[in-house]
Amino acid sequence: MLEKSDCLFAVIALGVTMNNIPSSYLDKIRTVYTNISFDHLDFNQDGMVNDVVVVNHQLVCRFAKKDWGKQVLSHEAKVLKVVQRYIDLPVPRFEHLEEGFVSYQYLKGEPLSRNTLLKLSQTAQARVISQLATYHQQLHNIPTEVLAEAGISLSDAARSLKDWLQLYEEVQETLFPHLWRHQQTWIDELFAPVVSGKLDLSYTPVLIDGDLPMYHILFDPELQCISGIIDFGVAGLGDPACDIATQLGNYGENIVQRMESDYPMLGNVIDRARFWVGTLELQWALIGVKHNDVSLSLAHIGWAREVQPVGTILS
Repeated sequence: MLEKSDCLFAVIALGVTMNNIPSSYLDKIRTVYTNISFDHLDFNQDGMVNDVVVVNHQLVCRFAKKDWGKQVLSHEAKVLKVVQRYIDLPVPRFEHLEEGFVSYQYLKGEPLSRNTLLKLSQTAQARVISQLATYHQQLHNIPTEVLAEAGISLSDAARSLKDWLQLYEEVQETLFPHLWRHQQTWIDELFAPVVSGKLDLSYTPVLIDGDLPMYHILFDPELQCISGIIDFGVAGLGDPACDIATQLGNYGENIVQRMESDYPMLGNVIDRARFWVGTLELQWALIGVKHNDVSLSLAHIGWAREVQPVGTILS
């Protein structure tokens, strides 16, 4: 979950020239697609894992930035082979995969922001919320034996009680000196149910997306529906509350509660999700302070703040 998008190419056309793109990238694309023409190139380097070249608004080419990014691409390919069999919404279908490089056909759409969703008619809102809920229902119910057979490992977003307590300790040590008293109180109240054991953090592992911010959810403004889901690099076994937490951050609790009819397990995960979403900006801020990177500390500006306290009964 702690990743920037590698896929902002879905909404931002940079109109770059070939001089902006490493020649090794262009050579690789030409080698794989011998008859390709570079009529239009979009180049995106914002991702922490990949550089992305979109060719002619049709072909997505992703290049791992570091050696560990090669493993992420390989893992994502394994996850997608399973996901494609169980998910109705379009997802990337890798047509070429080698170490450090993948390509697939471009999925059209723009980020499904909260403002975009709230401006839709009630009918269109209901359709989109149902799509979002159904995606989570299908993903979280992929049979465990299928995941085991495919060798799907633990998601990088998975957290244990020990992890949460360690995060709380690090936040107190690193962030508290920079925070006002009311902010420190909010953090103490957020972690209180975990520290006391009042919040049950147990769960049955399922396949989670692990990283589904609004810019990984593609929206077709003409058809007014979700047109695809991208970026499965963090997907793996974990707590379904992780994914619901991200949707709380994306759209707020009022929207998420409307997912319940198509995602009936919502009541079982909502409290863990409420806690989890509260930690996301702390996780980013902590990394930003540790690495002296302001952009990381500001990563969650614009997220919804409409989240109920742990223990609130679903309306």
